[in-house]
Amino acid sequence: MTQAIALTAGDPSGVGLELSGLAWAKLKDEQPFFLIADQSHVKAATDVPLEIINNPDEAINAFQRGLPVLHLPFAAPPNIGQEHPENAKNIIQSIEMAVEFVSAGQAAALCTNPINKKVLKLGAGFAHPGHTEFLAHLGGVKTSVMMLCAPELRTVPVTIHIPLAQVQDTLTDTLIEETLIITQRALLRDFGVKNPNIAVAGLNPHAGEGGTMGRDEIDRIIPLLNKMRTNGMSITGPMPADTMFHPQARAKYDVAVCMYHDQALIPLKTLNFSAGVNTTLGLPFIRTSPDHGTAFDIAGKGIADPTSLIEAIRQAHLMAQNRAHYDSIR
Repeated sequence: MTQAIALTAGDPSGVGLELSGLAWAKLKDEQPFFLIADQSHVKAATDVPLEIINNPDEAINAFQRGLPVLHLPFAAPPNIGQEHPENAKNIIQSIEMAVEFVSAGQAAALCTNPINKKVLKLGAGFAHPGHTEFLAHLGGVKTSVMMLCAPELRTVPVTIHIPLAQVQDTLTDTLIEETLIITQRALLRDFGVKNPNIAVAGLNPHAGEGGTMGRDEIDRIIPLLNKMRTNGMSITGPMPADTMFHPQARAKYDVAVCMYHDQALIPLKTLNFSAGVNTTLGLPFIRTSPDHGTAFDIAGKGIADPTSLIEAIRQAHLMAQNRAHYDSIR
């Protein structure tokens, strides 16, 4: 691979920069990446050697000597562990720069350190619900899909950060269908799965139990899945969510598509809390992130776990390799 991964600064008051240093120490003989951040912030957050670069092309050669940092001046010191809205515009700028590099072919993929949406709203009037929606905006797409990955399981929630009371009305046929199509394409193109089998969870307990616990499955979900099967998709379900995550069940599918946030995230985080990776599907570029937030409460204390960020960088590289191979034979 000829390009490194672009890693955003995230919120410099959180754990992202110190975890970036720990990730470099783990990956310095593996997958190269470079960090778009204020070099003074990075020096304050980690004691690993730094290599200041001027453009992404320098990252590969610099990587084994130190953590490559593409310097982006921030407005204020990070104020570790506390909200610091003065830096909001620069946090956003780091994301925008990374997207530009990936879109221009100067970086293989994008990995994002955690942001704090309250800080961005206070300091920059950030109008997006989160990273995923902002990246969809930058990528010019209307529909993107969140996939959570760990060695034991991949899960996709159809609806994400909305109240449970809104899930039933939000679950339109169009949304479910688009989610399944985007997920299948990502498994083929980015994960190297030749014949993806998708398990779909029911909305209601016991997948409605023949209509006695709700008719969503009978009236809407089953007809939709049958239509998609006739179009060549391999789909199992709708399955009762309480019986689809034990080892024997997981062995039969490549991803579990679930109807709402907790239905998807609880099993994954129970199986492997530390190594989960958040991946955004449906973008014109590859994006991964660690499956945790800024963790202001433990920032700067030397106790943050870098496992999720390490796995996110590794997965970004693997996805980039898979996509390049898939596209080369199409």
